[in-house]
Amino acid sequence: MQHISNEDREALRAAAREYMELAAAQPRERLVRQWRALNSADMERPMVMIDQLPWHELNGGHELDCRVQDQFWRWIEGGLRMQIYKARHFPVDLVLEPWITIPKAISNPGFGFWSKENVLSTDETNSVKSHAYIPVLRDWDDIEKINIVKVTEDKEATKARMEAAQEIFDGVAPVVLSGGEGNAINGEIGFKIGGWDYLEGLLGVEESYLYVLDRPDFIHACVRRVTDSIISWIESANALEAFDSNSVNVHCTHTFVDGLLPDVGMGGPHVSQSCWAFGLAQLFSSVSPAIVEEFELPYVLEMAKYFGLVYYGCCDRLDNKLDVIKRIPNVRKLSCSPWSEREAFAEKIGRGYVMSNKPNPAYLAEAEVNWDVVRADLRRTIDAARRNGVSVELILKDISTVRYEPQRLEKWAEIAIELVNN
Repeated sequence: MQHISNEDREALRAAAREYMELAAAQPRERLVRQWRALNSADMERPMVMIDQLPWHELNGGHELDCRVQDQFWRWIEGGLRMQIYKARHFPVDLVLEPWITIPKAISNPGFGFWSKENVLSTDETNSVKSHAYIPVLRDWDDIEKINIVKVTEDKEATKARMEAAQEIFDGVAPVVLSGGEGNAINGEIGFKIGGWDYLEGLLGVEESYLYVLDRPDFIHACVRRVTDSIISWIESANALEAFDSNSVNVHCTHTFVDGLLPDVGMGGPHVSQSCWAFGLAQLFSSVSPAIVEEFELPYVLEMAKYFGLVYYGCCDRLDNKLDVIKRIPNVRKLSCSPWSEREAFAEKIGRGYVMSNKPNPAYLAEAEVNWDVVRADLRRTIDAARRNGVSVELILKDISTVRYEPQRLEKWAEIAIELVNN
């Protein structure tokens, strides 16, 4: 069993106790029913989530301070404290998992070839930065520098983690062992299929666009290498049952769904077919559907077939590419970012999918928030979905700043819940 100090143990138990009390107080049955209806494209009402937060701006009351010293258990504590904070201040339609997830001790060597960049941040504590990439992937020989990923497990470490967790949380919270890939303990994560967010950092953004036109064979070879690496990653993780099939989250939204996947937390196999994945090619916001069809679709098709269901998109514009994206196997949720024309999106998405709308977080970054504009923006999305009979969720995310006024998030949540309940 892993050694942990009495101080760390008591801090973890206190965090878990608070977390479980909040989980027990939720109207879980109703929320899960509503999420199942939404994700089955038979919505009761639009659902609302808030994630990807400027945590450094929210801790004025020190609610997020971690007390645990051990690195691994501090990560567990940090995840609990983030979920506690959301549940206390802007729960919207958040569902807290009524257990503590302990991931297997999975080692991942990664791609092994990393970008070089110039970085600008808004302040010293801000983790949200602007990146100017310095191209490092220039020649055919460079492609081989991208590692073919194969994950491994330290089974003794996994056993020790689980034994320690059972002792630490005994009498406070159930403990569930799950895979280490796509672990969503902090709410927003899932397994990512697609290599463009990685490749653009190696190639450079402008260079990526130019190479699509001038060096298409080179670009195909780059994407082929990354795709092969991700597929190796998936297959090696499947062999170890290293996916987090207990998670109820993918990319800032909940994954409850009728019929297609095992119920979360029920001990199903921790393999990709029991999970959602999320895909994206944010660089391709500025290209034609034909470019997406040639340089993204064939590769994401190969990866998507490994998963039970797929969420596709992030900040990319998709309203003009939905016919292409809907060809991805098992795709269910499609991102309608602030760069998509939402009326066109709602008209084109069709039945059987979820319009995952991303309200513009820039409204909360103004010197003074115009709440009438916020309200009108949300109503516009809801009305567009209603006119077209589309299931829709409102996911406020990518929040770089609220100007150290966390109450802005509480006000946004209040308005959003009022509108969807109407």
